[in-house]
Amino acid sequence: MLSAFLNIFKIPDLRKRVILTLLLLIACRIGTWIPTPGVNGDKLMEVMSSKSGIFGLLTMFSGGAFSKASVFTLGIMPYISASIIIQLLTAVVPSLERLVKEGGEEGRKKITQYTRYGTVLLCLVQGFMMTRMIESMNNTAPGIVLDPGMSFRLIAMITFTTGTMFLMWVGEQITQRGIGNGISLIITINIISRLPLAMATGWANLSLLNPKNQLLKPEMLIVLLALIVFVVASIILITQGQRKIPVQYAKRVVGRRVYTGQSSYIPLRINYAGVIPVIFASALLSFPQTFGQNVPIISWMANKIAPGSIGYLLCKILLIIFFTYFWTATQFDPGKMANDMKKNGAFVPGIRPGKPTAMFFERTMNRLTISGALFLAFIAVLPQLIASNISGVDYNMASFAGGTGLLIIVGVMLDTMRTIESHLMMRHYDGFLKKGKLRGRY
Repeated sequence: MLSAFLNIFKIPDLRKRVILTLLLLIACRIGTWIPTPGVNGDKLMEVMSSKSGIFGLLTMFSGGAFSKASVFTLGIMPYISASIIIQLLTAVVPSLERLVKEGGEEGRKKITQYTRYGTVLLCLVQGFMMTRMIESMNNTAPGIVLDPGMSFRLIAMITFTTGTMFLMWVGEQITQRGIGNGISLIITINIISRLPLAMATGWANLSLLNPKNQLLKPEMLIVLLALIVFVVASIILITQGQRKIPVQYAKRVVGRRVYTGQSSYIPLRINYAGVIPVIFASALLSFPQTFGQNVPIISWMANKIAPGSIGYLLCKILLIIFFTYFWTATQFDPGKMANDMKKNGAFVPGIRPGKPTAMFFERTMNRLTISGALFLAFIAVLPQLIASNISGVDYNMASFAGGTGLLIIVGVMLDTMRTIESHLMMRHYDGFLKKGKLRGRY
């Protein structure tokens, strides 16, 4: 594996991509420490540290920017929320559906443009709600906002929106000119940045030198570490797991050449949607909790689905299952796959070509999808279960033993490693694993 990392810097194009990605991610981390004009970030962080639940989740996604109201306070979540809205509208609005299916490259650019407009609108709305929330905290802890009023709200709204648009641009640059998916990497690096704090909290709660103040018992720490290893291994197995559908190619005659029948397979992934459903569900649940406290209906809804409650866990599970099926349905087209197989003279043994093959793929993918969706839902709610049952473990620590953060980290790291390995193999270098390979590489 070490030789594979060294080989990355022997390929000029790959070296440039990796260095550009690292520099842009460093810029994202620097932005989390740039304060918003008119806000005392240190005092706000003291107030925010006493809050938990959805505030901790948003702080994790923003890499700590949310707790001190820096220029990247809103993070990349408004862009993800806008993507959710556009994806949902694409499934129900005929004009948008035609734009996606028949528009080609121009249609894709139009959808991207609509997503950017939606991001700006959401940033302005969420930025206004965020400024109102900060001003309400200023009433109980004076000094957080230096000069409250409309001028502060406008400056903060523009600052938050600009920060999110910059992150969106960075994500697009990483996707096009760097390595991996830029948006996912930004979220991943923000989550990883919370790891030192989680380790420091765990060490403080362990208190080996002062057993009387010990909150986290050593045996429970060993259980937690073993659980982390088990969960990471499970996520890798489910993420890489696939069902191989056997495919037989009929004998063909093309001109004077005769092509004999061949056997192959089509891999159907258990977790086809990856970490997208978890990100989408977290984005939707964070909106009423954070930015709707001043609206009566949304505030009532936020109280019903407060983090840690049964309503929150049920909503999160249902949303993850829904988005898993929704994303799979938008990306996986069994009808097109069956038609392509029929044109190439391929068939699944025991299944007639055409519509029966499409129905077979649809049934098979539905069974695989429910397994992947239930697994994602279980891992997503695992930190809440750990934090409530193991003393001395808060949500920030538990998030690295499961949950949204760990799912994103493992999934994004696997995708990035596959991308790098494909570059290495294309130039005849060894991949990361000498024995075996990262499945799905081809």
